[in-house]
Amino acid sequence: MQNLHLGTIGWSYNFWKSKFYPNKTAPKDYLAYYASQFNTVEVDSTFYRIPTQSTVTNWKQQTPENFMFSLKFPQVITHIKMLKDCQYETGVFLDRASQLGEKLGPLLLQFPPNFGVEHLPDLEDFLQKLPKQHRYVVEVRNKSWLKQEFYSILRANKVALAWADSPLMAQISEVTADFLYVRWEGDRKKVKGTLGKIEVDRAGDLKLEADKIKPFVSKQIEVFGYFGKYYSGYPPSDIANLQIYLNSNQPLS
Repeated sequence: MQNLHLGTIGWSYNFWKSKFYPNKTAPKDYLAYYASQFNTVEVDSTFYRIPTQSTVTNWKQQTPENFMFSLKFPQVITHIKMLKDCQYETGVFLDRASQLGEKLGPLLLQFPPNFGVEHLPDLEDFLQKLPKQHRYVVEVRNKSWLKQEFYSILRANKVALAWADSPLMAQISEVTADFLYVRWEGDRKKVKGTLGKIEVDRAGDLKLEADKIKPFVSKQIEVFGYFGKYYSGYPPSDIANLQIYLNSNQPLS
């Protein structure tokens, strides 16, 4: 299933040592080992700071040629400036992201709950000015966005609406781009996420999630899916179980 990209949100987790990372693995080697097990990752660190050129080069060198990085836009763009007067930061971020070349996956614009639909004109203007050679995703955390006008703007700009499993938002099923982007975030009030083990049994939920994305995978639509540490408590296990459910019953082409 070359069109299916499943990974985790971040990889620099010491509490996965001995369970996922072999005991003797040094933190600097986490990414290389991670990339030997999964074919993609969503980079959470870019939300907090724009990566240096050397950092991006290091990511690229540590991973095989079929590996893909999805990057979060920095919070200075989405949360602090809320898309206004952020041309410089956007330009630097996109320049760094572009250094990944063929390993660059979608770029995620994740907005806070106080970013409501009143910002729709700002979002439309921002999306229209983004370079078209990249793929973009928008995740909103305010139910005021769930309207056709918003979906139409995303479709017009070929931007995907993130399907996020989160207590902050209602379930989303709108498809606005030629690829699907799913984030299984979970609930940090119920799961610590730092124990390196499954804390909540999500088997039933994973079966339902597999049913949702299986039609897209079978139609050769590109699917990116990422598990956060608050979903069950142990994302590597979530990926393995989801893959089992995706491969059960009728085989995917």
